[in-house]
Amino acid sequence: MSPRSNDDAQERDLADDTADAADATDAAAAPEAPGTPEPAETAEMAETPETVEPAGPVETVETVETVGTADVAETADVAATAGTVGTGQRVPGGRRESGRLRVLHLTACAVALAVAMTAGAVVLGNRDDGGTSTVSSVPGLAPELLAGGSLASSISALQSHLKAQPKDSGGWATLGIAYVEQARTGGDPSRYPQAQRALERSLKLSPDNDPALAGRAALAAARHEFPEALRYADKALDENAFSERALSIRIDALVELGRYKEASKAADEADSRRPGVPVFTRYAYVHELRGDVRTARRVLEQALAGATAPGDVAYVASSLGQLSWREGEYGTALKYYERALRADAAYLPALEGRARAQAANGDRAAAILGMEEVVGRFPLPGPLVVLGELYEARDGEEDRAKARDQYALVNAWTALARANGVNADLDTALAAAEHGDRKAALRAARAEWERRETVHTADALAWALHVNGRDDEALPYARRATATGYRDATFLYHRGMIERATGHKKEARAGLSSALKLNPGFSPVGAKVAEKTLTALGGAQ
Repeated sequence: MSPRSNDDAQERDLADDTADAADATDAAAAPEAPGTPEPAETAEMAETPETVEPAGPVETVETVETVGTADVAETADVAATAGTVGTGQRVPGGRRESGRLRVLHLTACAVALAVAMTAGAVVLGNRDDGGTSTVSSVPGLAPELLAGGSLASSISALQSHLKAQPKDSGGWATLGIAYVEQARTGGDPSRYPQAQRALERSLKLSPDNDPALAGRAALAAARHEFPEALRYADKALDENAFSERALSIRIDALVELGRYKEASKAADEADSRRPGVPVFTRYAYVHELRGDVRTARRVLEQALAGATAPGDVAYVASSLGQLSWREGEYGTALKYYERALRADAAYLPALEGRARAQAANGDRAAAILGMEEVVGRFPLPGPLVVLGELYEARDGEEDRAKARDQYALVNAWTALARANGVNADLDTALAAAEHGDRKAALRAARAEWERRETVHTADALAWALHVNGRDDEALPYARRATATGYRDATFLYHRGMIERATGHKKEARAGLSSALKLNPGFSPVGAKVAEKTLTALGGAQ
């Protein structure tokens, strides 16, 4: 086939994609009526091709298949059969609850989750009222494409550009990176296959272009494929030693692989080559992992003082909010989250963090409303579990049933994430150990530990072993999770409970006391358990 014939075929493909995506946008933007979809509607919605923002031109890449009817059906089955009770025991088939009505309710929730995750970009991309999803400092995105500050409008501009110039390798790389960022900030893993398509096209046009290589590194990191992320970051740095994105993702990959000394060295190198918000935030986190909270806070405050783009302000202020929350400084955390939300009223980490801080600060009603908003838009495992625990703590007539629904939907999210290439074992292990299938939690935690030995995977494996009654095996992992000096009340709580179970009462008292002193509101449920256990042990030392 001649080059011109290739171009003609490509243009026909782009036109087909335009029609499909427009249909998807119409279906997502104009539902017939509110409420639970009928079965026929469910199938139609599940088979809808990928959606794009209605505010701009439609996507130019080939149609990417996301979650189909079978996936939604499987997700619904998971949600309906994996309902859990507060003690973590399974409810086979949901039959111990309200029978068929409960199964239908969970099925509807699962379908809603699928629709939200495959069409969530429509919601994100059509807000110009101060709630626009803004862009944090994203290395590799051309500044002129981000002038409006809206990631959705930037993607639309890229789509228009690539429709006219489909052989622009740089444009495809930038589009791929933008999709990764959209998935990260919006909690929508269906964007990852789109990102991969765009980045692969860029590398096919120009095999050694460092923006696309760095984009592949970012995509791999987002999917929790950290060895691959490190490999692509190194390839990008071979081409351009000053690539901000590659330098940043290299730090991320080393941290997530548990190679903390190398990560610290990489952070120093990145700071010397490309100082800026992306590097500063990673530099701070590397220090926090070593227990050096003072340096982490100082670096983040400097980054915030120098941040000008709304996305940068939201990102750094939220990082400071998270750091303050972990230190039990709830009033300070709330101030940082409010600053983040003034910059971007739709910024997910700030909305979630604010709700957590409100709960820890005693404002449970506001926390529940805030977390319901987060879960209603982006039903991710962390917020789902926190909302479930907030319902449990409130303990109203219907609250335990509501809590079980949140925990069941974690399984739905996991199925959808895996369908889009995301390794969700750590999320699965943490949620299931507390509120789900304990054996599945242990399998997931072991699998994740085999991939990467970090403080977080050590903690997850320790807790999964504990809930399965294997405390002697759990103790070394629990102690390893706290060995770097990283200050996390959940880690201390887990270690204290495991030490108590293994007969180390003195150490258990010290660990539980430290957890409650550091962050007494670390968990709506866990904090109460820690207090009761500490009282039974004779109180703090």
